[in-house]
Amino acid sequence: MPAYNEASCIGRSVAEVNKRFEAVCQDYEIIVVDDGSKDGTRGILEGLSDKNLKMVGYDTNQGKGHALKLGLYRATGQFAFLIDSDSEIHPKELLSYVEALESADFVIGSKRHPLSTVRTPAMRMFLSLGFNVLERLLTGMRATDSQAGLKAARSEALYKVLPLLSVKRYAFDAELLAVASLFDFKIVELPVNIDLRATFSARQVFRMLIDLLGIAYRLRIRRWYQRNKLSMAKTYSPIIPW
Repeated sequence: MPAYNEASCIGRSVAEVNKRFEAVCQDYEIIVVDDGSKDGTRGILEGLSDKNLKMVGYDTNQGKGHALKLGLYRATGQFAFLIDSDSEIHPKELLSYVEALESADFVIGSKRHPLSTVRTPAMRMFLSLGFNVLERLLTGMRATDSQAGLKAARSEALYKVLPLLSVKRYAFDAELLAVASLFDFKIVELPVNIDLRATFSARQVFRMLIDLLGIAYRLRIRRWYQRNKLSMAKTYSPIIPW
């Protein structure tokens, strides 16, 4: 769980995720990465007594992508989940994600799944759809939605993808799924129940487009991912107790 200035909700979010996973399995860990928060988020996390909680933190904000990558490198389980810390995603069907991972490499929530329940402003929905169409055209990503805040993966697949990822901020999810598609990993989409009330700023939209063009450049023109996917996938081999 990446967290940036989430003091108002981080304690509640950790408790909620803890409750969801406790109902599904007994052996799990919750890794929260404090991405340079300035509002006391880290102090709240340090004050929690949850035995399943691991906290990683640093002083300067680096972006969601950087936080997720750093947290995932510290995961030790068979499966890894990416969940937003602001509680906009309600993982009520968590068990279905675990079951899907028995045969899939990546399982992602999709706002465009026919069984999804999405409450969001019309402008945000329009921008999200436009971004997805663009990223699929530019990167060949095989997913209808890269930006929903609930994703899961088999760790053995994830550790082949992570060394190739370089986007630190908004388009991290797009790069993750583009590289996963490049490896021909099986990606399964499941429904989400989601509240998205905030809108994108013009600056955020611009940064996402720049990041997406960078991914397309490395993929289509330089073919950087293709040339490095075998060598870099071997640079990190965690000892996983399963």
